[in-house]
Amino acid sequence: MDEKLQPVRDAVVMRNPGEKEFIQAVDEVLESLGPVIARRPELLEASVIERICEPERQIIFRVPWVDDQGKVQINRGFRVEFNSALGPYKGGLRFHPSVYLGIIKFLGFEQIFKNSLTGMPIGGGKGGSDFNPAGRSDEEVMRFCQSFMTELYRHIGEYTDVPAGDIGVGGREIGFLFGQYKRITNRYESGVLTGKGLSWGGSLVRTEATGYGAVMFVQDMLASRNDDLDGKTVSVSGSGNVAIYATELAQRFGAKVVTASDSSGYIHDPNGIDLDLLKQVKDVERARISEYAQRRGDSVKFIPVGKGSVWDIKADVALPCATQNELHGKDAKALLSNGVVAVAEGANMPTTAEATRLFQSADVLFAPGKAANAGGVATSALEMQQNASRDSWSFDYTYDRLREIMRGIHDTCAENAEEYGLPGNYVAGANISGFIKVADAMLAQGVI
Repeated sequence: MDEKLQPVRDAVVMRNPGEKEFIQAVDEVLESLGPVIARRPELLEASVIERICEPERQIIFRVPWVDDQGKVQINRGFRVEFNSALGPYKGGLRFHPSVYLGIIKFLGFEQIFKNSLTGMPIGGGKGGSDFNPAGRSDEEVMRFCQSFMTELYRHIGEYTDVPAGDIGVGGREIGFLFGQYKRITNRYESGVLTGKGLSWGGSLVRTEATGYGAVMFVQDMLASRNDDLDGKTVSVSGSGNVAIYATELAQRFGAKVVTASDSSGYIHDPNGIDLDLLKQVKDVERARISEYAQRRGDSVKFIPVGKGSVWDIKADVALPCATQNELHGKDAKALLSNGVVAVAEGANMPTTAEATRLFQSADVLFAPGKAANAGGVATSALEMQQNASRDSWSFDYTYDRLREIMRGIHDTCAENAEEYGLPGNYVAGANISGFIKVADAMLAQGVI
């Protein structure tokens, strides 16, 4: 890290004790900005970096609700509105027991740069709760979502803050949240939430967008070395929307995806994932990944958690699509020994700093999440456009817009990495590209 940025980092650590994920996300960005401040010392003089590391607003609230046994449950809700220099705050809601303020701040901080990279007029924010929807009835999820929105509604709006889904928040949860927002405000404000159902303001391709976008980014990285996905073996972690649709598009591009996982373990299908079966098990039945192995046959192995890693499987391309810090240094070494040529983060910060350095040292193509998984929020912004114009676009038109955006992100990252003396470093390229656009907007808008 540039010595001029060390005091900034020290101040962030002092102000945010114990928030290790947030500090990790800040470190990754600051380590890329040395060449920028060398050229533009006015950014330090105006304390732009200090300001960008401090959220504009942090909201924490109680969420009381009643379970099916009539017992009152209490959860904690969060919304961190991090930076609005480019537009209204935009970022998902995560419902998971691991959620605490540090997780939401790391996600919101990443979202600033991710949203900037899309080229769309959206700022960065994130929210969620430590509520766990797994194993809860639809009625319990509805009651929780209604209570959550009863507080959140006063802080959001299509010109203020536009939440979407994330881990634990899919179409069901967005529907319940939107219904309560409409009930409280007496307004059909379609643009206040994205990830909506197609029959009431949602966008085609939104469900697929994050996974599709990650694979598009991989295809562009490989093309920079006169290569492509056709014939490649791909390992994917996770089995939610991102993993499923990354698998779908990778298969369409001619790759063979051989893994999927959840919190109980992972499966290895050497013949290639049966996507219809995976969707049935995870999307429809919400069952454990071991169900896939039981139905698929003897050729498929299920490895329970603690008995190995999805990254032990030989693959040319790795797509971590589950959660933060899931791919560690030892996993990177296993992938490298098995000949991996490209890694793209479908999840947010799934690769530890040590693993990232190992990939970069080995000249493996590595795409950080703020670039590779920006397809989801980009398509959310397209959904906002359709809502604002009372319009509805075809799947092909929206897909083509997504493809154009992801290619633009790839090229911007590659060009800025080259310009600042770090050719091929997509991490630096993404951080620099995202930062400069936000920093310039902050300078233009004064000290606020």
